[in-house]
Amino acid sequence: MKRLLFSVLPVLMAGWASAQTPPSAAEIARYEGLHQAAHRGDVAEIGRLVSEGTDLNARDGSGRTAAHVAAFASHDAALRALAEAGADMNALENRFYDVVTIAAVADDPELMSLAIELGNRADLITSVYDGTALIAAAHLGHAEVVRRLIAAGAPLDHVNNLGWTALMEAVVLGDGGPAHQACARALVAAGADVTIPDNAGVTPLEHAERRGYAEIATIIRDGTGR
Repeated sequence: MKRLLFSVLPVLMAGWASAQTPPSAAEIARYEGLHQAAHRGDVAEIGRLVSEGTDLNARDGSGRTAAHVAAFASHDAALRALAEAGADMNALENRFYDVVTIAAVADDPELMSLAIELGNRADLITSVYDGTALIAAAHLGHAEVVRRLIAAGAPLDHVNNLGWTALMEAVVLGDGGPAHQACARALVAAGADVTIPDNAGVTPLEHAERRGYAEIATIIRDGTGR
């Protein structure tokens, strides 16, 4: 199991970002109507199309709604206009990403918080890894996103189909540096279960110690009282 884990780590390190598929240049060139307006952040055009009865949840060839397109383009005002018009804020595109997870992976805490304010749930199961936005953010070391997701009620101890929690990903797929330390600190302080092991029975503390991540190991020990 250990040999297999290390053989797939390079793929998993970029997993959340590479699994997401923002609209390509060719797709953007073909956009029209609401998808085009969302990509451009054209709030006035969104309003006009809504008044004409346009389908707010129409999808492109990759299953993206206009809300997904607005999120990939980081257009906060367009996302708000779509949500207030009644767009489904919990829709998943073909790779099973929602707006919150798109924003989390992009390290865009303001957009992510806005999506939650507009009704996007923080506890959705997302991605091909059956994970959550919190797991994605912890993996990537996006500490402010992690803190905001925790405050929004994201599940601390969800285990994805790799057998990893958010804390585990912060250790196994992190670099042990300040950003991943901050993620681990936020998770432990919020009450994440530090004893949940991976599929091989190895705990986050054991992984941190094996990798020489002394600061993260201390954070985890403080959480267990060891």
